[in-house]
Amino acid sequence: MTRRDHGPAPEKPPNPDDPGGTENLDALCEAGLHHMQAGRYLDAQICCERVLAIDNSHADTLHLMGLLSHQAGQHDLALAWMARAIQNDPKPQYLGNLGTMLLRQERYEDALKAFDKAIQLKPEDTELWKHLGNTLLRLNRPDDALLTFQHVLKLNPHHRDAAYKSGHLLYNLKRFEEALKHFDLCNELQPNNALFLQTRAELLLSLKRLEEGLVDIKAAHALNPASAEICNLVGVFLAGLGRDDEALPWYDRSLNLQPSATDPLNNKASALGHQHRFAECLELYDRVRTIDPNNMSAVLYASHVHLLTGNFDAGWAGREARWAITGLPIDRFGLSQPAWLGRELIDGKTFLVFEDEGAGDTIQFLRYVPLLIARGARVILSVTDPLRPLLAGMAGIAQCVSRSLKPLPAFDLHCPITSLPLAFATRLDTIPSGLGYLPQPEQARQQMWETRLSERLGNDSRLRVGLVWSGNPIHVNDHNRSMPLRMLLNLLGADAAFVSLQKNPKPDDAAALQQAGIIDLTAQLTDFAETAALV
Repeated sequence: MTRRDHGPAPEKPPNPDDPGGTENLDALCEAGLHHMQAGRYLDAQICCERVLAIDNSHADTLHLMGLLSHQAGQHDLALAWMARAIQNDPKPQYLGNLGTMLLRQERYEDALKAFDKAIQLKPEDTELWKHLGNTLLRLNRPDDALLTFQHVLKLNPHHRDAAYKSGHLLYNLKRFEEALKHFDLCNELQPNNALFLQTRAELLLSLKRLEEGLVDIKAAHALNPASAEICNLVGVFLAGLGRDDEALPWYDRSLNLQPSATDPLNNKASALGHQHRFAECLELYDRVRTIDPNNMSAVLYASHVHLLTGNFDAGWAGREARWAITGLPIDRFGLSQPAWLGRELIDGKTFLVFEDEGAGDTIQFLRYVPLLIARGARVILSVTDPLRPLLAGMAGIAQCVSRSLKPLPAFDLHCPITSLPLAFATRLDTIPSGLGYLPQPEQARQQMWETRLSERLGNDSRLRVGLVWSGNPIHVNDHNRSMPLRMLLNLLGADAAFVSLQKNPKPDDAAALQQAGIIDLTAQLTDFAETAALV
């Protein structure tokens, strides 16, 4: 903008000869505003200077000069004009625009104060509340921002921006059902919006409502076919539904639009792995690493393929990439003592083995603990509370402590339990296969469970069969690790007595369990020692 920059106008008394007085000044300021809105910034400034030459405290004109200075990139000068306008007349509009200027200058705390003061003067103004919410986001105060956007929706239930941002904040808090309601509202307020449909689909993916999500993401693709991200997500939904053949072309479409993207490459590799096309799968993981040498996810995923195909050297080593991947459900402990991966002598050393992944992995890899003891180590086990009563009686260990125990007992070396196969250089022919590495349940516990079963079965001497059908429902691969109970109901005609071992069944399974005639004593399975005794 071409302009004469004199800074805030000097103090001058009003012109006593001015006919019309305030009304003429207001009209001249209004003319300046129209000039600014039309992009005639110099004309706008001339109008302002004429007003201020007569009345240097004309608040609307001081405010307009602030807007003009801000438009010209003279931010400090703009703030000075705004401060003078507010000093003469603290209107909510002035304070709101001051807050917006401060927000753009990343002066977030000052912006917050400006918006807060404006809202005190005009508490029903939804736009001021919205700007306050945006400022709280910049200050990394998501909980306060969510409350603010929710208040906007109370003032105006059809405020699309507040609904969108509330939905995202709830999504980040994993409050998926609440977030979905907000994106339903977004789609009502603006139908056929590709971004809203895509975000709603991602929410449905988190809720494992894959069929519904597939409809949304395909609708988003119809509106925005050039989006590589949407093409990739269509593939993700199809793969989640077990339709890998259909997913593969969508990953290819995504890669054609964005050849250097690693997500569709990883996803395509996973789909090929499900089809047992392992050589192609590993080739794609190598391609990911060529594009992004720091992509540890590709290393971890490739390690699973190596283990599956018997290449244990690459598989166990590759699994160590998990420590470089944020967000995985593993316990990192952050220990200062040295880690052990099989190189140093451990005779006479106190050795901490800790549970780093799930209980199933811990039970699987406990078979290595006797090997440590055989090498002369004094072993301390650190496991989750449900496992501790079972493992406390494990032969040869010095202690079994809760993973939450602070501080830990003194030790010299440590190893996460799922890294023990690497430390022992495990090959197919060296997997520890001796029986009985888990401690036997106490006789008293076994007798207690025998009594409980007998009370339910009476004189029924048929074979007893335990059933478990579902894993951790929040596991990313739960749809491949669990089945609904109804898939097992045809077994119930066999000549056997069936006993549930399933803790925390899903709602549909709980309903089927009540009707199936399966003996269910799982409310009394308080830990793995009880489960072992029942088994």
